[in-house]
Amino acid sequence: MSKNQDSKGKGKTSGRENANRKTKSFARGNAPFKKKSKQAKPSNPDEIRLNKYIANSGMCSRREADENIAIGLVSVNGKVVNEMGYKVKRTDEVRFDGQRITPEAKAYVLLNKPKGFATTTSEGKGRTVMDLVANATNANIKPIGRLGRNSLGLLLFTNDDTVVQKFTNSKNGVARLFQVELDKNLKFEDLKKIQEGFKVEGKLVSVEEISYIQGESKNQVGIKIKNTGNTILRTIFDAFNYDIVKIDCVAIGHLTKKDIPRGHWKHLTEQEVNTLKML
Repeated sequence: MSKNQDSKGKGKTSGRENANRKTKSFARGNAPFKKKSKQAKPSNPDEIRLNKYIANSGMCSRREADENIAIGLVSVNGKVVNEMGYKVKRTDEVRFDGQRITPEAKAYVLLNKPKGFATTTSEGKGRTVMDLVANATNANIKPIGRLGRNSLGLLLFTNDDTVVQKFTNSKNGVARLFQVELDKNLKFEDLKKIQEGFKVEGKLVSVEEISYIQGESKNQVGIKIKNTGNTILRTIFDAFNYDIVKIDCVAIGHLTKKDIPRGHWKHLTEQEVNTLKML
């Protein structure tokens, strides 16, 4: 064999040799092995990110919530939290700039209460006002103030602590107007004494207004108070030897029973809520 022939043939392989050479194949069963990604831990349904908790409360957006968390305006169960992505339970006490908040939109429901329903959130009390508003909202609303089981009229429910505080503020409060039926005519001199204020067991009892109801007998009176309960009404008339036959709350601040049949409820409009907050 000549050198030229040797150099030309050097390094070459036959077709048979090429056919027998093994090469990588990605056919079924020979695909490259992929590492399995770690499965993410299932999220706890009882926990929620702090920024989402704040955003759901209506205080601000999530991005703004993160900013407020970073500067120390948010506390959880009494401790300031600066950690991004921090998770809280719905039962935790979360405060935003000192104000306690809840992770749900604010709801305001106005009920025209009928007789026979207790004003309580406790179970085992028979029929309660919570049964009447059960389908009004998913928010954890509670009644502000009380109406006796056999009392009628307006009762406001909300989960807004700021509004609740307006009603329970001893100096300001929100006026409620009641129509009261007595067992006998109210004497004019007694009406004047009630209007001027009087003492029961050394404590001053006062009302915003009291008057006869135009076109009705003298045993029908309108009385406006800022107390959240209605036991004060019995205290007032017991002091002058009158028995109450019927109590009907006909107005709460600017809110009336218009277009709310007995036993029905409505959501407050945005304007009604804004006016309520300005009282």
